[in-house]
Amino acid sequence: MIRLILADDHPVFVSGLRALLDSEEDMTVLAVAVTGEEALRAAIEHRPDVAVLDVNMPGGDGLTVTSRMRAAALPTRALILTMYDDDENVLAALRAGAHGYALKGAGPEEITATVRAVARGEAVFGAGVATRLLAHFSKAVVASPFPQLTEREHEVLGLVARGLDNTAIARRLGVSAKTVRNHVSNVLTKLQLADRPAAIVRAREAGLGGAPESS
Repeated sequence: MIRLILADDHPVFVSGLRALLDSEEDMTVLAVAVTGEEALRAAIEHRPDVAVLDVNMPGGDGLTVTSRMRAAALPTRALILTMYDDDENVLAALRAGAHGYALKGAGPEEITATVRAVARGEAVFGAGVATRLLAHFSKAVVASPFPQLTEREHEVLGLVARGLDNTAIARRLGVSAKTVRNHVSNVLTKLQLADRPAAIVRAREAGLGGAPESS
């Protein structure tokens, strides 16, 4: 039996969703929440297999609830069920640790199949969402001259190429100078460069940095 909690502040939708999932022989809905705080309390109390969460709710959105469930080491897997299919929300859900992301416009069979897959530990994204993700990452790979670097490492390299030192980069990114040093070290290792000047040359040859600026 797949044990569920639902969190959505639209009563008509969540009522229909509960009826759908409760009608499945292998599913049971333990609680319904309308705010982020209620959802987290329900997850802690019931420790369900899956939490089906909307993105926008009062008192903490579904992504915040997902992150806090992970921080609390709950066994619950998060499935984001929302009307938003933009890249920003999808990627934010991935970063928060969601196991699935589906759209409210999906049919009943797709929703129940997604719940079952998430309960099994699979990472599941609806067809439309998956297409957007593939397009996003394809563009990212094409756009980046250094695909082996992470997004943050690429950002740091660009600032290095503009002549900023570690302290200035740290202020720009809101991180510590030590974190910046680690990123620079990773960039040098991944690009097989000897030192910072070599990184500046390589980055500018690739079109990064633009005009140098004062630190």
